Amino acid sequence: MAQDPELSGGWRPSNYYNYYTEVEEHFQRVRGTALFQMSTLDWALLGTWKEAGIPLEAVLRGIEAAFEKWRAKKVRGRAVNSLTYCTQAVIEQAEQMQRNPDQALAKVEPAAPFTLEEFRAYLAGGLDRLRTLGPGFATVCTAMEALVASVEQRYLNLEDLEIELSALEDKLLAIARAAQSEADLTQARRDLESALRPHRSAMTAPQLMMLEKQFLDRWLFEHRALPRLSLFYLR
Repeated sequence: MAQDPELSGGWRPSNYYNYYTEVEEHFQRVRGTALFQMSTLDWALLGTWKEAGIPLEAVLRGIEAAFEKWRAKKVRGRAVNSLTYCTQAVIEQAEQMQRNPDQALAKVEPAAPFTLEEFRAYLAGGLDRLRTLGPGFATVCTAMEALVASVEQRYLNLEDLEIELSALEDKLLAIARAAQSEADLTQARRDLESALRPHRSAMTAPQLMMLEKQFLDRWLFEHRALPRLSLFYLR
């Protein structure tokens, strides 16, 4: 498998903040069922693509290309049940867009795909959930309160806000990780190995390292019911 392309991350479509939602819905459409739910591994893989700066358009094109190849093989009785099936095609599309920038969409400033009221409700909801986590998360809660108090001003500069929210998520994870029990750590590793086992041979060591980190982070978010603060989770 080809290495992940070293992308600058400067290219961003107008639906930049809908990265996760766009991919999930596109995968469901191309697969042909809206009932399909992506797994923890799928979401972790999507997180590695976003962090690597792979453009949304490359992911969408890669999904289509992967399914075209799958349908051409006419494999009966076998469905595509994971986003990991599209990994190679996504990387190929990203590399192609990097080599031929004219094929990518024009560079534009990321527009907010949500209203001020949706934005306000999202931040307030995150703060409410933080307040239920206990005194160990007080520093994160205090920082979030400051963001909510200046919501109108923050709405005018979403890029800077996303940096702050991502930093708060990192702090939130660090606190939760430090409090993890040995039993939780063991179970997370077992779930990771179970999810990755069918895909290890198709991925490079760097890809696996990134995917393992994303998986364990997402596992912790889900099992501790931690709120996602990044604007990428505003739906």
